Amino acid sequence: MLDPALFKSEEGVQSVITSLQKRNADPSLAASLEQAARKRSEVILELEEAQQLRNSQSKHLGSLKAEGKETEFEKLRTEMKEVSDRVAFLKVEAERLEAEFSEMLQGIPNLLDPVVPAGKDENDNVEIRTWGQPPSFPFIPRPHYEIAENDQLIDFERGVKISGSRFYVYNEEIARLERKLINFMVDHHAERGYKERQVPYIVRDEAMFGSGQFPKFKDEYYRLDKDGMNLIPTAEVPLTNLYMDEILSEDQLPLNLTAATPCFRREAGSAGRDTRGIIRVHQFMKVELVKFVAPDQSEQELEKLTLDAESILQKLNLHYRVIRLCGGDTSFSSSHTYDIEIWMPGMQRWLEISSCSNFRDFQARRAKIRVKRTATGKNEYLHTLNGSGVAAGRLLAALMEYHQTAAGHIDFDSIYGLVK
Repeated sequence: MLDPALFKSEEGVQSVITSLQKRNADPSLAASLEQAARKRSEVILELEEAQQLRNSQSKHLGSLKAEGKETEFEKLRTEMKEVSDRVAFLKVEAERLEAEFSEMLQGIPNLLDPVVPAGKDENDNVEIRTWGQPPSFPFIPRPHYEIAENDQLIDFERGVKISGSRFYVYNEEIARLERKLINFMVDHHAERGYKERQVPYIVRDEAMFGSGQFPKFKDEYYRLDKDGMNLIPTAEVPLTNLYMDEILSEDQLPLNLTAATPCFRREAGSAGRDTRGIIRVHQFMKVELVKFVAPDQSEQELEKLTLDAESILQKLNLHYRVIRLCGGDTSFSSSHTYDIEIWMPGMQRWLEISSCSNFRDFQARRAKIRVKRTATGKNEYLHTLNGSGVAAGRLLAALMEYHQTAAGHIDFDSIYGLVK
């Protein structure tokens, strides 16, 4: 959530307008919020003045009573009743305007970092760097789903039978390989300073709000309506909200966490996209990285986070590129995002395998996570970051394509040699 103070100055409002324009969002939202903030402030000021008047009248009323000035006493008591009624009305009005302002504020995306380029969609993203070379084959490489179907490694038909479209069942070798990959990734990140957590896979609405999924994107996730609980779309949600409503000490930062969890997504807006294989599905495993950092360190930590995600792909010798997302492709809660895209030789295209984002204080405000600064003793909102470290299913698909044989099988021994 944005700092409400932004809407108290022309400079702040203009920064929101500029960010919204970069996102191709309606810039009039900022003007509407400014108007709502001004109206709220006016009512609060009037309420405070009315309360002060009532307090002073109350004291004067007591003096008149003690002095026996009944006529003046009755007149002032009538006036005081009017002021009290006005105070009661203004309290209700202030609460209404506060709720209205808060609801509007919840719908405004994070301020984009100045380095984020303007753009409409993924076609306007900017390549930052590449690593490695695409693999060469003496034959035409197959996409992972053809290999999986030919060798009966993944049972797509039975996945659909028991759960519906975009579900699947891993058979022996692939189930074992993904389990090995997850352990490999978690252990690797632990060596780089991330503390492993095992977290719930079902979270309250408050947690989904804290990390930015609710209320704007409720329809994209699996919600257990009767209980007000939700299947997690990523471990980012429980990891970020571990410190909801808490104040951390500065010496705890940076705090780096990792968790391997299943992720559940409706993929409601992806009809017809990547319908074959294990690229865009409703349930998948992912290793997540989350950072809690001091406000002046978050951009530096974003670079570290991205390198940590990249290091997995480097150890597995996979060709990838890092791109900076443009405004139109940056998520609601993010201020600055790098996507890591892996080259898929069988599918003959780039595929996102990790997204690393700096949320600045956007999530921390929603989840009320603060840090006590050592120098000042004051509490302020810290900054949060998260990234995929990485998505296990997509990594598995890439390894299948990179380590395929001319006969359309997978060289499992070569893969296991990399993840020992």
